[in-house]
Order: sequence, then C-alpha cells, then structure tokens
Amino acid sequence: MLLFSLGFLFIILQPSTGQFPRVCANVQSLLSKECCPPWDGDGSPCGELSNRGSCRNILLSQAPLGPQFPFSGVDDREDWPSVFYNRTCRCEGNFMGFSCGECKFGFSGLNCTERQVKIRRNIFQLTASEKNKFLAYLNLAKSIPSQDYVIATGTYTQMNNGSNPMFRDINVYDLFVWMHYYASRDTLLGGSNVWRDIDFAHEAPGFLPWHRVFLLMWERQIQRITGDENFTIPYWDWRDAEDCEVCNDEYMGGRHPTNPNLLSPASIFSSWQVICTRSEEYNSQQSLCSATSEGPIRRNPGNNDKSRTPRLPSSADVEFCLSLTQYESGPMDKMANYSFRNTLEGFADPQTAISNPAQSSLHNALHIYMNGSMSQVQGSANDPIFVIHHAFVDSIFERWLRRHRPMLEVYPAANAPIGHNRENYMVPFIPLYRNGEFFKPSRELGYDYEYLQEPALQSFQDFLTPYLQQARQIWPWLVGAAVFGGIVTAVLTGLIRACRKKKAGTSSEIQPLLTESEDYNNITYQSNF
Repeated sequence: MLLFSLGFLFIILQPSTGQFPRVCANVQSLLSKECCPPWDGDGSPCGELSNRGSCRNILLSQAPLGPQFPFSGVDDREDWPSVFYNRTCRCEGNFMGFSCGECKFGFSGLNCTERQVKIRRNIFQLTASEKNKFLAYLNLAKSIPSQDYVIATGTYTQMNNGSNPMFRDINVYDLFVWMHYYASRDTLLGGSNVWRDIDFAHEAPGFLPWHRVFLLMWERQIQRITGDENFTIPYWDWRDAEDCEVCNDEYMGGRHPTNPNLLSPASIFSSWQVICTRSEEYNSQQSLCSATSEGPIRRNPGNNDKSRTPRLPSSADVEFCLSLTQYESGPMDKMANYSFRNTLEGFADPQTAISNPAQSSLHNALHIYMNGSMSQVQGSANDPIFVIHHAFVDSIFERWLRRHRPMLEVYPAANAPIGHNRENYMVPFIPLYRNGEFFKPSRELGYDYEYLQEPALQSFQDFLTPYLQQARQIWPWLVGAAVFGGIVTAVLTGLIRACRKKKAGTSSEIQPLLTESEDYNNITYQSNF
C-alpha cells in the first residue's frame, strides 16, 4: 500500500534536479549550445517574465589548473558544461534549477523566501516506521524513471558534435549512480588509450563540496518523488564500529546464507541490479556506461585486504583530522600532507596527516571494508550504504567548518587538479554549481545534523539572520556614506586649522626650526581618523 501511494505521488510530482535536462537533450539545443528551457509558471525561458532568471552566457573560470591532466580539448568534462552548452539559465535571488523553477537549497515557498533548516538524523535513532519508510523510498527511487533528466550514452564526438544525440532514460536512483561514475571515469583518448589520473569528484579540493551537492540533490529527488518535503538522509556514525552495524536485513541488507559476496534474499536490496561497474570494458571499447544492468550488488564486509585497511575508523582518527587547520596543501591531490580534505578522504594517515595512498583510512576505509560494489570508485554509489556513509562524512566536514570558520578564500582559487578550482563548475551537474558555493556551513544550505545542533546559540543566530541579510544588501551604501563623511570631516578640519593659524598671525618664516641639539626620539607622530 505504501509503494502504491508513493507511485501515485510520483505521477503528480516531477523531480527536477540531475544531469542532462530532457528538454535540452536534442539536436536543436546541442547545435545551438543553449539550454534555457521555459519555466512552467509563465512559459518564458528561465522564467524571465516573472524575474526568476534569464538565459545567459556561461562564465568559465580562467584560473590555471594543476599539472595532473596534461591535455586540452580531449574530454567533454573540460570547462563543464561548455562542450555541450555555453548558454544556460542564470537564476536570480533564491531561485534555482535548469529553468529557475526551484528554490535554492535552504529556501521554500511560492517565491522562495521562506528559510528552512531540516535535520539529518542517526539511522539508529529512527523509529521502526521512519526506518522502513526510508528503505521504501530507496526502493521506489530504484524503480521510477526520472521525468526531467536523461543520461549520455556517447561522447560529444560520438554524437557527431551534437547532430546525433545519444541519450537514454534512467531511474531516479541510477541517475545518481551514473553521475558519480561520469564524474570519476577515465578520459578516453582514442584507440585503447585512456588517462586515469583524472577525477572531478575525488582526490582534490572539490571532494567534499561535490559530495555535499550530490547528497542535497539526491535528498531533493526523494522529496519530489514521494511528496515528503520533510525527508532527510539519515547518517551512519561508524566511529569505533567493530563491524558493519547496518549490514543486516533490518537495515541495509545482511549476508547471503550460501554466497558471502551477495546480499540476503530477505533484503529488498538483494534484487537490485548495479550499473557502471565495468570500467575496463568501457575503456577498451572507448564508450561510456550506458546504465545497462550488470548483476546484483556485491558486498562482503570485513573480508577485505587487512594490510590496506586493518580496521574501521576510530573517534581518535576523526578528532585528529578535525584538528588540522589547513583545508588543502601542496599538490592538492592524494599526495597532499597536513590537508584536512586529504586526511578525511582517506589518502593520508589519520594519526600524522602524512600522505600514504597505499593505506585507506576514514572515508576510503569504509569503501574498502565493504569489499564489493562500494569498493570501486566509479560504481560505488550502487550500494545504498553509500548515501548514509557520505552523510556522515559530510557531517565531519561540517564540524571542521564550524570549528575553524574558514573564509571562502581558504578554498583554492587556482592550480588545483582539473575541475577543482574554486570557480569551476562541478561535473556533471545541470543546473550549474561552483565548488566554492558549497564551502560554507550546512545551515546556510538548509540542513543540519542531529548530533551537531546547538539550540540556544542557533536560535540567536536565526534571530539575527534577517537583519544580517538586510545589512549585506545596504553595506555598499554604508561604506559610501562613511567615505563621504570622512572626506567632509577632513576638509572641515583642514579649514579650521588654517583659520586658527591665520588668526594667530604667525608665519612660517619666523617659526623656530628644529636643531641638531633637539631630541628627535621624543617627537611623537600621531594620526587621527
């Protein structure tokens, strides 16, 4: 009955966040390189008649990139999304979406003026009905096709530069699996050649902001297809866990009784089929993942290579990571030392922060520990544990932001690996999001974590928020008034002093001069503002 009700809601509610908008996956849009669909509310492109947005040229970052990718013009993801589109909707105010038909994260209401903060909770703190609803939502997303988005099954060159579109439908859950694959796939260089040292979502500064956006979009998709606007992703707090606590049929699926690499038949996830897991096959064929089924989810937690990942992360690992003051350092990739990002991602030792890619800790440790579908980067999102794991990783990122309160300038503006500079757009999201836009506290994006809430302090901050927003709007006028007042004060002060000198009747010609015998050390210079 629950699934029937959810299916009915899907018919009347359309999802609206993802990768290639269906309305732009056609010859006309690709050849014109324009993706500015009409907003349903007024029928104008980007809702321009309602002042929601307008169709504008994409502004690409010109900041230099790091040396990790020594090519140019060989990958559709370079300068995303300019290979496919160079004009998209630029939304105004709190509007968002590929047609400016949505509200920004953290806002709601008819005109997107109502602020909201939703709480992500520990999966073990959910009631039985809340937990079962979450599992049902996951299963629903796996069975319902995305209404607004399609995926690319060929490169732009294979599409004959847009004259032969190659797209296909995909279900809501697999849409996000495919996006994770597409961001992390190898570059196809022709023949049997590929370039593996490239990843638009991992091993660089954008790792945490990219997955933050990924979860926000995934969360909103579930809200859309279910009609449950209060839904939030639960998190799995895996600190000091001795085994996979969620790997049972009550939660994310237990072990198969006869095949330890598969899920228990009693789990709803045992019937799921994975996609985008055969990277070597795609590389040899110089093709993209077409999202065809490639078998069941594989998972054998704890039977991983212990020399690489001897244990799950501890509380001490997390606390040491949080103590690191630098967000990024050195080459800004998996070889970075004393980098909070690299340590949390799991390429640096959680006790020294020295890079050691041969070991997998913190975030990476969970992926390796699962010893299955989740352990291969490109297809890791196939396992539904992915979302509850990354929700907790995001909470650690949030703790670091609150503890160190970094300015936006802390996020690297230049010389990061391709796609990871502050002003780069994240691959493969449309609407467009820049890395730096999500380097800020989660409450500004409309969500918080149950275990991080500070009620008294936050209520005071919520009280101040509207006044601070008004101050931001008028600060240029305040600065201008201050400068003008300073000039007027300086002029008046000069006139008064001149009048006093004239009144005293003493000219500069008869004033005594300083002599060599006078003590220059006793002369004090004071400036007044």
